[in-house]
Amino acid sequence: MLDLKLIRENPELVKKAAERKNEKKCRVDLIIELDNRRREIIREVEQLKSERNRVTSEIARKKKTGEPADDIIEDMRRLGDKIQELDNQLRELDAELNKELAWVPNIPHESVPVGADETANIVVRQWGEIKEPGFKVLPHWEIGEKLNLMDLSAAARISGSGFYLLKGAGARLQRALINYMLDMHQADGFIEICAPFIVSAEAMFGTAQLPKMDDDMYKTEGDGLYLVPTGEVPFTNIYRQEIISHDILPLYLVGYTPCFRREAGAAGKDTRGLLRVHQFDKVELVKIVRPENSYEEFENLVKQAEKVIQGLGIPYRVSLLSTGDMTFASRKTYDIEIWSAGVAKYLEISSISTFEDFQARRMNCRFRDEEKKVRFVHTMNGSGVALARLIPAILENYQNEDGTITIPKVLRPYLKGETKIG
Repeated sequence: MLDLKLIRENPELVKKAAERKNEKKCRVDLIIELDNRRREIIREVEQLKSERNRVTSEIARKKKTGEPADDIIEDMRRLGDKIQELDNQLRELDAELNKELAWVPNIPHESVPVGADETANIVVRQWGEIKEPGFKVLPHWEIGEKLNLMDLSAAARISGSGFYLLKGAGARLQRALINYMLDMHQADGFIEICAPFIVSAEAMFGTAQLPKMDDDMYKTEGDGLYLVPTGEVPFTNIYRQEIISHDILPLYLVGYTPCFRREAGAAGKDTRGLLRVHQFDKVELVKIVRPENSYEEFENLVKQAEKVIQGLGIPYRVSLLSTGDMTFASRKTYDIEIWSAGVAKYLEISSISTFEDFQARRMNCRFRDEEKKVRFVHTMNGSGVALARLIPAILENYQNEDGTITIPKVLRPYLKGETKIG
């Protein structure tokens, strides 16, 4: 959430940001109007309360001297009624204003390229060499079924389209990847978290999945809880409504979660196999830091996610997203796209974003610095990394001509020393 003062003083900047992010529900002019009305009411209430205090003192004086005070007692009652009426109006205005503020997106950082969609993204670096294998590489859904690593038709019978089922070596490969990533990040100073997989609407609002992404979320009936769309939600909200001490910052958090998304707006995009599914597993990275070194921490977070893929030896590239391809809450985002040999293209495997104090304001997450001043923290997160595209990349990039899969060296200790699948 943006500071209301920033919106008040820079309405055109906020309008331009919303336009560049293609946010249609952001109504800056209405926010300014509501804010002006709210401030007018507050001024009027303060004046009336000052007058009530004066009248109260006058009543006390008259009673002390024995003078009649019935007339001004009635004045005080009228003042009290008017104050109550204005307080009610103020509560209604506050609710309406907060509702509108929830639809104001974060302002893209000045380094973010301006553009309507992913075509304006900028590739900032590439890693690894894409090699021609000398034989036809089968896409993961074919080699996976052939080697009995997955059963997509069974998943469809169990849950419908958009789900997958791993079995045997496929399931063990996923478990090995999760442990490999958790061990790597933990060794680099991240605290492992095991958090609930179901969260409240308040937590979803705190990290800005609500109200913007409500249609893409799975919601439980009766109690209004949500299945986590990403570990970002429970991990970041650990410190919701908290004032933390400066001496525990920066906080580096990592954990495994399943992720659940309806993908309501993604029909027809990369739907084969595991490429776009409603449930997938992920290792999530979250940082909560001081504002002073926020961007250094952010760039290091990107490198931390890259380290996973480098360890697996799979080519990838890093792209800086344009204004039109960023999320609602992001100030700046990099995507890591991994090479998928079976479909011969790069696929997003990790999105790393910094929000500065946007999420912190929504969560009311603050820290007390060395001078005892209370300030908002900065938050950032990224996949470290998602498995639904990492597994396909391994099956395709490590595929051999004889139909077997070579197991990446870093995973072999987690698979009892096995070197091949198939």
